[in-house]
Amino acid sequence: MTNAEGQPIPVIIDCDTGVDDALALLFAVRHPGLDVRAVTCVAGNTDVDGVVRNTLTVLEQAGAPDIPVARGAGVPLIELARSARHVHGDDGMGDLGLPAPTRAPADVDAVTLLRREILASPRPVTLVPTAPLTNIALLLRTHPEVTDNIERIVFMGGAVACGNATPVAEFNVWHDPEAAAILLTAGVPITMYGLDVFQRVVVPGADVRRLRASTEPGARLAGDLLAHRPATPDVDADSEAGGIGDAGAVCTVVDPAGITTRLLPVEVSLAPGPTRGQTLVDRRPRPGESEIHTGMREQALVDVALDVDVARFVQLYLATVEGV
Repeated sequence: MTNAEGQPIPVIIDCDTGVDDALALLFAVRHPGLDVRAVTCVAGNTDVDGVVRNTLTVLEQAGAPDIPVARGAGVPLIELARSARHVHGDDGMGDLGLPAPTRAPADVDAVTLLRREILASPRPVTLVPTAPLTNIALLLRTHPEVTDNIERIVFMGGAVACGNATPVAEFNVWHDPEAAAILLTAGVPITMYGLDVFQRVVVPGADVRRLRASTEPGARLAGDLLAHRPATPDVDADSEAGGIGDAGAVCTVVDPAGITTRLLPVEVSLAPGPTRGQTLVDRRPRPGESEIHTGMREQALVDVALDVDVARFVQLYLATVEGV
């Protein structure tokens, strides 16, 4: 997909690489319809220095070593950092023993790089956060003028139904709920690619095996990463299948028709307790008693992904990372 002028869509990915963030990066840098202007790093799946290392390594393996990468926030706005190494391995990359990167990150912090690249882009940028939203919140609060050159924010986070960090909260939002709440006030179009679709896009085992046997480093890495992300048992009985996870959010930028969305009010639960970090998505057809008696709540309207064409996104992902 390209924009209205037939040019690649300028995107910036904010990530916590992470197995499925790596899958997203591999897709993004190989799709001809995307112009990846920068990648910014934040603590999440692993510590922020590990995220920087993993990001630089993935870009080198993907044949895209020149994209600027910047280190961002090491902790959430008010919470302690809580990693997901139990999911992503001690190194955050499935403990695959990947080589150390051969270059250093940019000599500016993530917020500075985000501001610079957004304002310098000749066309409005699409932001794709696939991580806790700390960097994005700091950007929006520190440099609100950037929204004039942001086309859309497509973020992986939240859930309409069940969470994974808690029964109701998804990890990225739960990790920094205040940052997610700030994101919703950005004043630009927002698409929420949450767990309801995230968990459904699964690459069959036969395709994972083919990728792992590839002699091309990027495709082989994609296969190894997918093998580390087994499908959710109730989604696919193929034990060798693997979910593309965060990469689905980037697929949405390329092919927005691959998901079904509704423009719905969304807010983040910030109170302490069992609902902290929950994305409250209001699907009611009419106002409830609370709004009638106390006045309408001012909630952000978000394009919430409720369904996904699984086969379409799997085909898109494979064709892109294999260069077909």
